[in-house]
Amino acid sequence: MTLYATYPSLAGRGVFITGGAAGIGSALVEEFARQGARVAFVDRSVAEAKATIERCVQAGAVHVPLFYELDLVDIAALQAACAAAVSALGSVSVLVNNAANDDRHDWRDVTPEYFDNRIHVNLRHYFFAIQALAPQMIAAGHGSIVNIGSSSYLMQEDMFPGYAIAKSAVEGITRTMARTFGPHGVRVNTVLPGWVPTERQLTKWWSPEGEAGTMRDQAIKRRITPAEFSQMVLFLAADDGAACTAQHFLVDGGRF
Repeated sequence: MTLYATYPSLAGRGVFITGGAAGIGSALVEEFARQGARVAFVDRSVAEAKATIERCVQAGAVHVPLFYELDLVDIAALQAACAAAVSALGSVSVLVNNAANDDRHDWRDVTPEYFDNRIHVNLRHYFFAIQALAPQMIAAGHGSIVNIGSSSYLMQEDMFPGYAIAKSAVEGITRTMARTFGPHGVRVNTVLPGWVPTERQLTKWWSPEGEAGTMRDQAIKRRITPAEFSQMVLFLAADDGAACTAQHFLVDGGRF
């Protein structure tokens, strides 16, 4: 059994996570709950959200995570959920912008409507979640915003241009907002996963050839788990990461 670090500063801290029902997002909810944080998360997958909450309960979470069902394309619903989380938790000092969709698509088939959808699903809600939650972080004089990026655009892959374009822009949000919020004690960072074999990835995209190529390119010759990816996010959310802002951190097994 892997024994991960415990961060005392996260105990009781309000945390808001987007896309927390499954995959990396679910692991983030569980890992923050393990730290004793008060977690609220949003997603549109109700059954998977309930399963995530049940795992937290079974693991002995001090605070049972709160779940708000919504589609992050609906910015008004997102910002209402942010306000509800602040009210329910007392405050939110950690925002993890995680939700995204990496459906494959051919650049020749992309319509203006589909391109806009890729931006809405993978980028736009990051900014508006920040807009909703940063003011009370600024008022408190501290906070940590962690934007989950993707190494996809570093790979120069051509399987999902709309996704890769949106994810590359996450870097712009991080660096711009870090400069804006730094004087107020609020930090903003990006964490980029490499290939993390979630159930979605294994079901929809896995192939023996693809995994062999990943293992060839990684320095660490094994799969990266969602739980160990989450550890970098925990560090940046905790006071232990207090000197880190405007940075991006790769958790990819040494692929890049």
